[in-house]
Parts: sequence; C-alpha cells; structure tokens
Amino acid sequence: MPMSDSGTATNPHRHAGMVRWLHPAQLLRTGLDALVAAVFGARADHRLIEAVVRPQAPYFDYSQETLPEGDFWLDYVADTGDGWDSTYTVARLLALPELKLPVRGISHAEPHDTQRGRILVLGGDGVYPGASRETYEERLIQPYEAAMRRSPAPSPDLFVIPGNHDWYDGLSAFMRLFCANRWIAGRRTRQSRSYFALKLPQNWWLIGTDVQLNSDIDVPQVEYFREVAQHMGPDDRVILCNAEPAWILAATARRKGSYLENNLEYLQEKVLGRRISVFLAGDLHHYRRHEDAAGRQKITAGGGGAFLHPTHAPAAHVLRDGYRLQKSFPDERTSRKLARKNLFLIRYSPLFGLMTGALYLLLALAAYAEVGSLGLSQLGQVVMAVANSMVSRPWTMVLGLATIGGLIGLADSHFGKWRWLAGTLHGLGHIAAAFFTAWGGTYLTVSGLGICPELTADGLHCTAGWMHLAGKFLLSSGFTFLGGFLVGPFVMGLYLWLSVNFFGAHSNEAFISLALPDWKNFLRLHIAKDGRLTVYPVGIERVPRKWKATRAGPYAPAFEPDDPKATPPVLIEPPIRL
Repeated sequence: MPMSDSGTATNPHRHAGMVRWLHPAQLLRTGLDALVAAVFGARADHRLIEAVVRPQAPYFDYSQETLPEGDFWLDYVADTGDGWDSTYTVARLLALPELKLPVRGISHAEPHDTQRGRILVLGGDGVYPGASRETYEERLIQPYEAAMRRSPAPSPDLFVIPGNHDWYDGLSAFMRLFCANRWIAGRRTRQSRSYFALKLPQNWWLIGTDVQLNSDIDVPQVEYFREVAQHMGPDDRVILCNAEPAWILAATARRKGSYLENNLEYLQEKVLGRRISVFLAGDLHHYRRHEDAAGRQKITAGGGGAFLHPTHAPAAHVLRDGYRLQKSFPDERTSRKLARKNLFLIRYSPLFGLMTGALYLLLALAAYAEVGSLGLSQLGQVVMAVANSMVSRPWTMVLGLATIGGLIGLADSHFGKWRWLAGTLHGLGHIAAAFFTAWGGTYLTVSGLGICPELTADGLHCTAGWMHLAGKFLLSSGFTFLGGFLVGPFVMGLYLWLSVNFFGAHSNEAFISLALPDWKNFLRLHIAKDGRLTVYPVGIERVPRKWKATRAGPYAPAFEPDDPKATPPVLIEPPIRL
C-alpha cells in the first residue's frame, strides 16, 4: 500500500468524502469557525508577525530557468483539499510530466501539448472545511503525495497563498506546512511568508497576495510589493493572484462605488497599475473568464477539488471596468440544470433532515390539537382546532415567529429590499409543511392504526388508558419527525432552487447543499521565448469515483482511474494568448 512521507497510508478505499456542509454537526462547526475568525482574526493578524520575524527576499528569481527551447511552464490551481476523488483527480493531472489536451467540443483539431509546471501555485483555500494539521494531511497532502511523492531534478517548486478557510486557525497550520522550506508531494516550498513575488522569464512576474479574512492586505505587505515594483522595468507584465475574485464581487455588489476601497485596490491601481495583464483568483469553485478590449484577462479558476459553484449566479456578464464574460465552465445552462438537484436535497444532504424533523416536531407539539380523527374533508375544523390551541399557548406564536425571523436573517442579501419577504415565505412554507406533516402523523396514528380513537367528553383523555395515550403520543411524534425529516429538505431545496435560478440569490448555499465533485479545472501557463504568455484552461467534467493501484513507484501517480463514466481532461476553450 502506498505511503505518504509522513507515514500515512494513501488508500482510496478509505478516502475522505466531500464535505457535507448541511450536516448538523458541520453546520455548527462552520458557524463557530466563522464566528471565531470574525471576532479574533483581525485582532490576531499573523501577517504583522511575519513581516518582523520572517525575512523574505524581495522576489524569487526564475527569470533564467527555461527549457532548452526557451519555454517556461507554470501551473495554477485553487480551492483544493475537499473530497479524495476530486482532489486526487486534479493532483494526478498536475503530476503527469505531459498532457495532450483536445479542446472541448472541437473534435477535428490536433490536441495541444502541455508540460508540467516548473512552479505550482496554489491560489487559496487549500483545505476544507477549516485549517488544521490533520485536515491538511487527510484532504490535501495524502492525495497530492499519492499523485507524486518524488520528482526528478529539477524538482518543481510550490508557492501557496491562503484563502479564508486557511485563516480559520489564524494561519498556524498554513505557516507550519508551506512556510518552513520543506518538501511536499515532490515539490519544494520556498516562501517564508504568506505572500510572495516571482520573477519569471521574458519580463513576466507573478504576485501572490494574502487578503486574510477581510479582502485586504496589510501595510507591511503593501511595502513589500512596493519594493518588488522597484525591480520591474517599464515593459514588465504581471500575473496577479488574489484569493478572491474581487471583480465578481464588485459587479454584483448593490452599493455603487469601488468594492475594494482598501490597500489591495491601492496595490492594483497605484503600485502595479497597467503592468497587470492577468488577474487570477479562486474562491468561486468554477471557471469564468472575462476580457477587456486591450486583451487583459480576469480569470476565476477555483476548480481544484472543492464543491462546484454555479456559473449563472451571481450574474456578472459585464464587469464595472468593462471586462466582458468570454467563457464559463460549466456553461450557464448546465449550471441552472444542476441547481435543480436541490429538489432532491435529501439525497445529497440526508442528515439535514434531522434539523427539519426536530423543528417540525417542536412546532407540532407547541400547537398540538386533537385532530387525528379528522380527514381532508374537514380541513376547516382542523385549522380552527389548531388556531384555538395556539391562542391558549402564547409561546406557540413565539416559536412560529422565531422560525420566520431566523429564516429572514438567513435570507441572502441579493434579495435586496425583498429579503424579508423571501425569508417570511420560506418560514411560512416550513410552518405549513409542519402543520400538514403533524396532522398526517396524528391521523395515521388515530384513524389509520386505531390507537386511542375514543376520548372522554372533555376531549382530553383517552378512554383506553394512559398506556394507549402514551403510545399515541410516541407514534404521532415519531411520524411527525419522520415527515419533517423527509419533507423539510424538500421545502429547503425548493427555496434554494427558486432563489438561485430565478433571483440569483443563495448561489453558495444552493451548491454547498449538493457537494458536487465534478466540473474541476486548473490552469497551465506557458511563457514562450518571444515573451508571449499562453493560458491553457484544463477542465474535467466528471471525476472518477473508482481507482486502481498502478504500483509505479514514487515518481508517478499511485492510482489511475477505473471508472468508465469518468471523462478525460480537455481544454475548456482554445488557449488564451497574450
């Protein structure tokens, strides 16, 4: 069995699955991580310590490192470290010395020859759901070392910028792993800080920033890149890597003005300026490319392993600075089609039903009424009985209003002024579903199973005795919980589907619910001896779910696909030449 350098077995039969974000325990953990990061992140900025105690050269010089033909190759991938299948699929392709890639949808053209990069850049969010030594080992290091534990000289170098998930532990695990001059999956780490500058051949530069949790960079980082800029010539060109696609966020922000009124904007506009020819970012887990009239590119490529994000929402066909959408992967029509999977939410997030089952049971107990003998033809009587019960129990109204208020709070800001209406309708949908679920559970218990059908004159006590009454309560409660377990996810899925496909809202929640491992991507960049930069966007529509051991040794992938349904890698679109 193949082993990682840390001694951990890399057996795909016991691999990590995709993070199930709607699992109750994961929801709680994610909420706590986000809360702690929001409260303490800005007050414990690791970057300020880096600037003092971690010296780093103004730039790492690769300007003379080219192949005999004068070519230089570099790989970029972002949002890695989720499920094994998706992460290893990308890691394996990055490890192969060569890839011949046809253009997707063009069968008659010759495939393009590409080579493994001299440098691999991880563009943010290296691991999910949050950073820790164990999570990095399980979800990132193991699949990458299974793909390549060693590499022949000259070995590739590895540079990494952190995303918000890397910051959830204050960047501690990130610094130990990527900023300690160590070997990882056949690649050497060289950086000592969470940001860096690379001088590439033919007057190209790559700048990697650390925007922490607030989409901003600190003052020492600005000064570092200001010094880097002094080493650039007037004709030098820059590839700028940020962890987040600020251009998408700016295009969809409701307030006018600049999205980045901060140090990062100052770096882009004042320090680097017109030198920037390519903007790269992850964070949104898909491929979208925007281009301006001068041929400059803004590319979102967050397909390294994490769950898929939609490409149709938030819509950003034209950016504020005139860049226009050129290509999406998957395309918007496919993205809308995938969103319909939310109608079968219980299939993708089965344990989410535990939360809706508990909610429906609480709502039912709060407004309990003796309606088990009343059928659909007596709906009016059922409604009056429940209404009378609610009047006599004021806390029932409190629970109902709390349900609606909570869902208003969870409604996406993209609804704008209609956010309260969306949350209210969502809450009323769950309350109505709880009403019919509880009524059905009680009716099945009393009229269907015949448990305690007869009551005393006051309508409160079962004439058959307390044991039958207890059995009636337990069975009707069980049926109500089961109904909430099954119906609640459908109501939530219906809300998410309508929100993302018709209002462009909840684009994140509508797809974390599905945890789709497919539609992965990464970028392969080539600098020719004439100075031309070519970007090869590599896509995999369906990742393998089954693998077989190759026993090929540490220099080659330990497993190869054994899944006939998997699709081979292709170029998402023809190479982009600058």
